[in-house]
Amino acid sequence: MHPTHDARVILRRANGYDVQNIRAITRAGLEELGLRPFGRTLVKPNLVAAGELFTHAHTRAEFAEGVLLALKDRDDGSMKELAVGERSGITVPTRFVFDEAGYNEVVSRVGAKRYFFEEEPQVEIPLRHQGRLRDYLFTPEPIARADFFVNCPKFKAHPWTTVTFSMKNYIGIQDDRHRLIDHDHALNRKVADLQYIIQPQFCAVDAIIAGEGRMLTPIPRELGLIVMGNNQVALDSVCCRIIGVDPMEVEHIRLAHERGFGPLEAKITGDVTLEEMQERAKGFQVGLVRIEKYFEGTNIFGYAGPPPGHGDDGYCWGGCPGVMEEVIEVLRLYDEQCDAKLPRLHMVFGHYKGPLDIKYGEKVVFVGDCCQWQGSLGGEVVKIESLYKDRSQLDPYEIKHKDVYARMLKMAGKLRELKKQPYIRLEGCPVSIGELILLLAELGNIQNPYFDKRQVLGFNRSYLAWRGSSAWQRLLGHPYQVRGETERGRARPEVE
Repeated sequence: MHPTHDARVILRRANGYDVQNIRAITRAGLEELGLRPFGRTLVKPNLVAAGELFTHAHTRAEFAEGVLLALKDRDDGSMKELAVGERSGITVPTRFVFDEAGYNEVVSRVGAKRYFFEEEPQVEIPLRHQGRLRDYLFTPEPIARADFFVNCPKFKAHPWTTVTFSMKNYIGIQDDRHRLIDHDHALNRKVADLQYIIQPQFCAVDAIIAGEGRMLTPIPRELGLIVMGNNQVALDSVCCRIIGVDPMEVEHIRLAHERGFGPLEAKITGDVTLEEMQERAKGFQVGLVRIEKYFEGTNIFGYAGPPPGHGDDGYCWGGCPGVMEEVIEVLRLYDEQCDAKLPRLHMVFGHYKGPLDIKYGEKVVFVGDCCQWQGSLGGEVVKIESLYKDRSQLDPYEIKHKDVYARMLKMAGKLRELKKQPYIRLEGCPVSIGELILLLAELGNIQNPYFDKRQVLGFNRSYLAWRGSSAWQRLLGHPYQVRGETERGRARPEVE
């Protein structure tokens, strides 16, 4: 079921984003691996965010176009459909990111189809393996019905999972409500479980300009490289070695390897050696920094205790602390004076038992469902209880979509609370990037990205189209999640 034999990784030089050069390289990669697209062929890029300020966060449109053209070149008439599909970052319509990233023009030129995964029927995929987080997952119907799946990630570091290459790109094969389940200290295990949904026949990684340190606002690093392969465990392992990371130290790669999805070693070919790339990538920053250290020297003070079930030494790498780090980097992009504008603010995560170094008039934000703390604030005895629900109590059928504008209204209420008292509690597991952006933007009088004049019209146009599409499907009797059978699983009705 999961290919482990003849794992091959191809390293090819690519200086710049010339579409025809990328086309030739990926076509040669497909030929070397003996691959031809067939049936429903689906390309999954990384489009977590895009636009003027997020140039290096996503798989570039030129890269996707080169891959799509190469697939058409290799088609012998067996390909029934060529499509591009993705779910971008939570709260942001995928329609908007497609537009900002230049993908609409690409699919039009190539003659491909678009799938916005949050607007597609969601299919139940049963899981039966040992160590699974739950017994079933949901994925968009285009994923469940794909015959030839192509994974086109961006080569990036990640502040929660160390790296985001092929396997981590799977976080975009779920819609918002299902994506957030287990997106906490179990994030690596979730990514490993997602591998059971589908495996790619071909992977092509955009490492022409890689991203260091972060995933939404990465530091650009020119590697001038395209990495291709027929097994993503092997491919991700080679990518790790390029930047000096032991793949066995990346939990989702180790778990996928141990479960038989692929080897950690592969035959490496191409026109550049692993050793040459290791030299070129020397000093690459992966971004695993605890919240306390990350905000040293700023007006934000982080305090992190362990998440549930992790004793006194645990840290929630996949949840709220990492979200907060991405949030501040986004706000820094929109306002150079971000750090100076923010008031002294104390952010508490997990079961924190220590003191809070608070001066008169300073505010405290307790972040996330698992947050616990007891002490005195402003002369008042405060006891923050955990609201965390064990994952066994979370039912994907009952999870509801959280609308971005509903989140804004909710945050407005929280801000009113904060004016009257020294602290607030933010619920969520994890609390979303969008909510924390709204909070800090208001507290620091910083440009709110959701209202930035460069994108507000496009964002709202895409938002209305998305919500309108979902409503229209329900009126037609084709709800967001429909009953029916697919090749890999069962679709279920949406629970609103």
